[in-house]
Amino acid sequence: MEKYEIQPVVEKAAADRGCSLVQLDLDDDNNIEVTIDKEGGAGLADCEYVHRAVLAAFDRDVEDYALTVFSAGISSEEADELLANEK
Repeated sequence: MEKYEIQPVVEKAAADRGCSLVQLDLDDDNNIEVTIDKEGGAGLADCEYVHRAVLAAFDRDVEDYALTVFSAGISSEEADELLANEK
């Protein structure tokens, strides 16, 4: 995978949620880390939307990648707590 392939998908999905792309990292092992933000802070639903958009655009079985979407306003501990409370 190449960053130039992923970035437009992420930017469009983020914009659909009123967010902007803050950072997009892709390492040699196809680990993708995306950070989004918006005024008032991107929430879990925003991160899920972007995550699902990337999953829909790129077949994990073919591309063999790992994807994590972060909010610039939510720490990983806060995200874990939000996810735990949804169950």
